[in-house]
Amino acid sequence: MPADRPISELFAQHRPVRSLEFFPPKDEAQMSSLHGAAASLRRIAPDFVSVTYGAGGTERERTARASAMLKHDFGYTVMPHLTCVGHSRAELECIADDLHGGGFRNIMTLRGDAPLGTGGFQVTPNGLRYASELVELLKTRHADFCLGVAGYPEKHPEARSLEADLENLKRKVDAGASFVTTQLFFDNSVYYRYVEKCRLRGITVPIVPGIMPVLSLKQIKRFTEMCGATLPKELTTRLEVAAEDTDVVEIIGIDWALTQIRGLMANGAPGYHLYIMNRARSALALAAGLAA
Repeated sequence: MPADRPISELFAQHRPVRSLEFFPPKDEAQMSSLHGAAASLRRIAPDFVSVTYGAGGTERERTARASAMLKHDFGYTVMPHLTCVGHSRAELECIADDLHGGGFRNIMTLRGDAPLGTGGFQVTPNGLRYASELVELLKTRHADFCLGVAGYPEKHPEARSLEADLENLKRKVDAGASFVTTQLFFDNSVYYRYVEKCRLRGITVPIVPGIMPVLSLKQIKRFTEMCGATLPKELTTRLEVAAEDTDVVEIIGIDWALTQIRGLMANGAPGYHLYIMNRARSALALAAGLAA
């Protein structure tokens, strides 16, 4: 199986690296929808795409199936997510071998969140506690893996402080991560301060800003509460005025994201990663706006 190009090589070209995130479909109807979205998005030629991960049998299989479809049907460079949740060390080694054998060379390496209602993250017997341990395991198993890790500009919700969170990030990078992709944020100054703090800590790898175009006020409030991000008052006011008019909400969300991306590119960000919720339209609108 032909091996993917390491994403680290793209960053070495010193040009903006553009990527999209998909989540694996739950049924055949969603798989068909994902296939259609992936076909539409080929025209904007993202540098790579990622696929989120759910631990456990059927969810793990959906990630693998979606990743294979995006790679083989469309020729995307695919970065599957992998988490520690629900897996022993031996299981993670088997998954790593399967991914490597399938030609995948890029993995988004995460501790992972506990399933809802389970009372928080629990270490699986003979499993791993931290993403840094997973980075180390994957690099030991296959040294040619290129690994991304997550960064939280406004602090991971479980971290006792931003300083402690930055120490965790440093451990992930020191273990072998090649780049960082941030959690969503809506104020670019948050990202700039975060990058500065990372550099002061000796974290020198590319730090890619994660951007989510708002498609629903209710949805984005739920996401920001989960990940500890802040909605700027100006954006919230605009969305509240739009109320339930979904078309207007989407216009506002895309306009805000466009302004963010333009500012980030002008200030030297290494690219951007779009959380698009499997929606091609918003990504295409952003691409068109950036091309203007």
